[in-house]
Amino acid sequence: MVKLPSLKFLRRSTDETPNVSETASHSTVLDVGAEKLGKTYARALLAATQADGSTDAVVSDLNAICDEALLHNPKLQLAFQSPQIDAGEKCRVVDRLFGGNSHPTLVKLMKVMAKRGRLGYLVAVRDAAVELFDEAAGRVVAEVRTAVPMTEQLRGEVTQQLSSRFGKTVRLRESVDTGLIGGMVIRVGDTVFDSSVASRLDKLGKAAAAGFARQLIEQSDRFSSSS
Repeated sequence: MVKLPSLKFLRRSTDETPNVSETASHSTVLDVGAEKLGKTYARALLAATQADGSTDAVVSDLNAICDEALLHNPKLQLAFQSPQIDAGEKCRVVDRLFGGNSHPTLVKLMKVMAKRGRLGYLVAVRDAAVELFDEAAGRVVAEVRTAVPMTEQLRGEVTQQLSSRFGKTVRLRESVDTGLIGGMVIRVGDTVFDSSVASRLDKLGKAAAAGFARQLIEQSDRFSSSS
């Protein structure tokens, strides 16, 4: 996990925003949802990395920032989102925390987002960038929900079976859902594979209810015919 310094230095500032080149246009995303905004900046980021072949490194750094720095430091996420902290201060935060260990292209984009008041949408940018990167590489993402964390052996078996099923490289996006009781639910695009215990119990319940309904109908028919 990225170790972050104290955030006490965050303050309101009237300093000028650093002069950086803008790699994403903001005029079309003022009043749109986070998903669309994320895709706009993600496309700009991936386009900027294609020329020097740094896409893998940039996406890796972006994942680390979102999954380590932001996830484990909610104060930092709030600082990125806060309208009370001006763009210049946010740019200095980005430089201080990530300037020395993240790819320069990513740091530049983060400053552009800070200038535009969109740094709080960095996770949406990451999600879109990963999705677009997978599409370009011919990969498919399988969202896997299990009752307990997957073992390496199970992970390998699931990946292999899905790769054979779809004829593409598969990347798993795992999550734990204790409500499943057992088994797993896998979603690839619009396709869902559900082998969870909860699903089986639900099907049994519906089947039992349907059987009870049929019995009522049959009894009603017999009552009608006898009368």
